[in-house]
Amino acid sequence: MRRVAVLVAALLLAVMPLPARAWGFEAHKFIMDRAIALLPAELKPLFEGGVVTAGNASGVNDGACALLLASEAAVKRHGLTPKARVIASMRVLRRGEDDFLLLTEPTLGETLRDQLMRMRFAAKAEIELEEHTSTLVFGRGAEGIPNDDYGEPAVEVLDAGLEATLDEEALEAMRIAAGTPRFGHEIDDRVLPAEAGLVERAVSLTKGCYPGQEPIARLHYRGHANRGLRVLAVEGEELPAPDAELSLGEKVVGRVTSAARSNGRIVALAYVRSEVPADAELALGPSKARPLH
Repeated sequence: MRRVAVLVAALLLAVMPLPARAWGFEAHKFIMDRAIALLPAELKPLFEGGVVTAGNASGVNDGACALLLASEAAVKRHGLTPKARVIASMRVLRRGEDDFLLLTEPTLGETLRDQLMRMRFAAKAEIELEEHTSTLVFGRGAEGIPNDDYGEPAVEVLDAGLEATLDEEALEAMRIAAGTPRFGHEIDDRVLPAEAGLVERAVSLTKGCYPGQEPIARLHYRGHANRGLRVLAVEGEELPAPDAELSLGEKVVGRVTSAARSNGRIVALAYVRSEVPADAELALGPSKARPLH
């Protein structure tokens, strides 16, 4: 059996909050009229001379024109958020014709299963939790699940009982230097997929409708992320705390998300506003932070 690993991200539906008095036909008509009016003006056709209409852009306007009636308790219970956010990152391994293994962070297993159960509808699919031990093996030619999170060729080997040769800090430093976002650090409910660089790695812009498609497509085709991940080399001896502020002059322009020691220096991942020059030297408290790459 050929092993295949694909990084994918599950995204939540975009929700337009409306007050209780606005529920009903008039609210639905407002959303429909607004979406149909904005489509030709704000979406670019894929081909020269093409025309965008509410009909041929259903993959976008279906999400924009849905009226969701829900109490605050229901919104909290079902995990709805105002904008598309990542639920979980995972790798998908096909173990058989109808058998797929979804590898994710240990703390996200139940969350991912619950979200998939809600999306299952009438599909004949069983979704169960499994617990595995994953060991990274670096170097070319090793058999396993491909993993490119650390800047060097590597595979994940499941339940192999191999002895570790790198400690957690060394592995974390490799991830940071490679610019790879991690759930709970660079990925949380404050971050859009495009800001974390996940659209290129994990989002299809050509497939059919999926939860969260409308805000993802709108940002991709109409605008740009206001901030992005950068790899920084930080002066000093102490690791910066999560969310430590980065400044350019008198203005706060970013925050640190991860940091580790590597070869006698500190490397960090941080979200920095897009308008900040790529080679800018930033202030991190009394220390300086410069681009690593």
